[in-house]
Amino acid sequence: MSAVAVIDFETTGMSPDMGDRATEVAVVIVDGGKIVDRYQSLMNTGAYISGFITELTGITNQMVRAAPSAAQVMRELAQFVGTIPLVAHNASFDSRFLDAEWARIGHRRQQKIACSMLLARRLYPASPDHKLGTLVKYLTLPDTARHHRALADAEMTAHLWSKMDTDIRRQYSLKVVSHELMCALQKVPKAKVTAYLEKQR
Repeated sequence: MSAVAVIDFETTGMSPDMGDRATEVAVVIVDGGKIVDRYQSLMNTGAYISGFITELTGITNQMVRAAPSAAQVMRELAQFVGTIPLVAHNASFDSRFLDAEWARIGHRRQQKIACSMLLARRLYPASPDHKLGTLVKYLTLPDTARHHRALADAEMTAHLWSKMDTDIRRQYSLKVVSHELMCALQKVPKAKVTAYLEKQR
């Protein structure tokens, strides 16, 4: 598989449409099944971080006040990612914040985002659930331990992505599993996944 950029945000809440903002972003570049580069930064949006979010993530108002501006971070992120295809666990969440924060600096996302959570539901139906931490344990993947920090979650998602790539290639005798195929697969009904992948040979 060609390189992908695995992204994760920590935020003040669930929706940028409700005024929530990003507090931290991390991206790891995965190429050939290995993490080859990383970008991580806290970001100062001026938004208030509640006690609940601080308890969940460990990110405080004091930490973000000392961080670079959101505009600076998002410009650096755009330069770092370029046009590399994106991956996120629960991509509908991360894509909303990515698009909202990039829109504030006049930048627009060009590439699609594959969702490792939707893919895992199709590839690992026996997992107790499809939260990132659960999948890491179920598949015995490397656990970066610091859950709910952006870089740790991005790295774990990267390991999950590489595992899915390997499992699909081995089980269905595919030489290459493209980002485009993964984006299509995440929309395939669960009962038709095997038939769909067998057709890709």
